[in-house]
Amino acid sequence: MSKSEYDRSVGTWSPAGRLFQLEYAIAAIKLGTTAIGLVTDEGVLLIVEKKLANPLIVPKTIEKVFEIDHHLGAATAGLLADARMLVDHVRNEAQNHWFTYNEPLSVESAVNSIADLALDFADVTDGRRKKTMSRPFGVAMLVGGVNDDGTPAMWVTDPSGTCTQYTAAAIGSAQEGATALLAEQYKPGMSLAEAEVCGVGILRQMMEEKMTTVNVEVACIKTSTRKYHLYSAAEIEGVMNRLAAPLEY
Repeated sequence: MSKSEYDRSVGTWSPAGRLFQLEYAIAAIKLGTTAIGLVTDEGVLLIVEKKLANPLIVPKTIEKVFEIDHHLGAATAGLLADARMLVDHVRNEAQNHWFTYNEPLSVESAVNSIADLALDFADVTDGRRKKTMSRPFGVAMLVGGVNDDGTPAMWVTDPSGTCTQYTAAAIGSAQEGATALLAEQYKPGMSLAEAEVCGVGILRQMMEEKMTTVNVEVACIKTSTRKYHLYSAAEIEGVMNRLAAPLEY
């Protein structure tokens, strides 16, 4: 039987053991922009390409990097509306955890919360409550932050609910090429400044358009402060100006 016999329902398995609706959601991520994340001893760095489909769009209204909590951030690739829903969910989880336990939510717990919601879809109501979504979320996320013990961490989530920890990763349209360059250039002992040059340099090679301070977003969570920081245009320009200088590890 053809694929179409099994891709009309989000909960129907094919004889080959595949869920086509999930595969389609993962394919939607490839239509988005590219996001890169790197972990260093000094913190976690998140870098995202931001495409503006129309020159009349106000750039600041297109967000691809989000603050989850003071010590947590996320970069997204895929459908932006789906990303906002997942970000709002994990923000609520972080606040509820703080009010209940008087401690910040760990990076792993935040990712597990996102993964749980990513699988909360169905065609119909399950009898107790209406499902959040009637289809899988078409977005992947890089979730990074600093745990309460001061250790930086970054995880990757996708529509299947899979969450995996990485030291450096890429998602989005140029995932394969960016991942290959990260495997060559990323060094575990690099500083945050070196990671900025490495990550922004790789993203610049993957972008079809010329990189500017408008079409890229950069954020970091430093281990020293445990605070999320979104780079200003001047800070991004400073990193771009350092790209011409040779890297020394």
